[in-house]
Amino acid sequence: MVSFLQDEYDIIVVGAGPAGLTSALYTGRSGRRCIVFEKFAVGGQLPLIDVIENYPGFKRISGSELAQRLEEQVREYDVQIRIEEVLKIVDKGERKIVSTSNGDYVGKAVIIATGTKPKQLNVPGEKEFYGKGVSYCALCDGYFFRNKVVAVVGGGDSAVKEAVYLSNLAKKVYIIHRRDKFRAEKEIQKKAFATENIEILWSTVLTSIYGDNFVKGIVLKSLKDNREYSLPVDGVFVYIGSTPSTEIFGGVKNEDGFIVVDGSMMTSIPGIFAAGDCIVQCKERAWGQISVCVGDGAKAAIAADEYVSKISP
Repeated sequence: MVSFLQDEYDIIVVGAGPAGLTSALYTGRSGRRCIVFEKFAVGGQLPLIDVIENYPGFKRISGSELAQRLEEQVREYDVQIRIEEVLKIVDKGERKIVSTSNGDYVGKAVIIATGTKPKQLNVPGEKEFYGKGVSYCALCDGYFFRNKVVAVVGGGDSAVKEAVYLSNLAKKVYIIHRRDKFRAEKEIQKKAFATENIEILWSTVLTSIYGDNFVKGIVLKSLKDNREYSLPVDGVFVYIGSTPSTEIFGGVKNEDGFIVVDGSMMTSIPGIFAAGDCIVQCKERAWGQISVCVGDGAKAAIAADEYVSKISP
């Protein structure tokens, strides 16, 4: 049994990506006692991004540098950041018990900012060759494919952007996209179209991945004529979207696993808020942009601060 006076915080933030760190920053500046829990590494998926060119105030900045700056800014306000996996949150009315891999903590309010994780293709060979040629992070694994041939699956910002990044390392980069045009930003598309060693396979899907100890090739299917054929490649990078990292949060999600919030970023449980890519608000999914996550985090922190003031003036 946890005492409400022991390890008690005003606001507990779950997740240390852009949304979570921004929530912690605003909470710390308001003078609230705050702690942040992160399962893997501070910054969330930020450190996996090579170059960010659409974040206000920075013409170009790496994801790892932005994450470091955010962390340093948060720590200036005596906010604790711990690498601990959150296992569950129990609502006790005006107090919430947050159970982690290291113990239990009590908070007056909780902000969930756990973000998303990459979607999988769910094709034969994907799981078998994960880490052996199949990757979901070009920045992490691109170096291993210097002067080799790789395929990038997807047509959004991440897919096209990472294909351009890989083109500086790999001998050849194929972009495999099921549609006949990209969904990525126009500026990112221009870079891909202008890169000589990038070839785009439109209206094409990947149906399987094959190899021995490592990836040797992929099987593709043309959606125009249903023709199937093999393409020799050394690596496959998958960027087909993401799913919310919300498995442990019951009762506040929609059928797709996204946490439903109102205009003040609060869930259906008073005192539990959410922000960033893991939410759906007014039936609209998150935009998948760092700046949007930052805005969500600020709103959630302000609303949580107001909530704490009401229950403990």
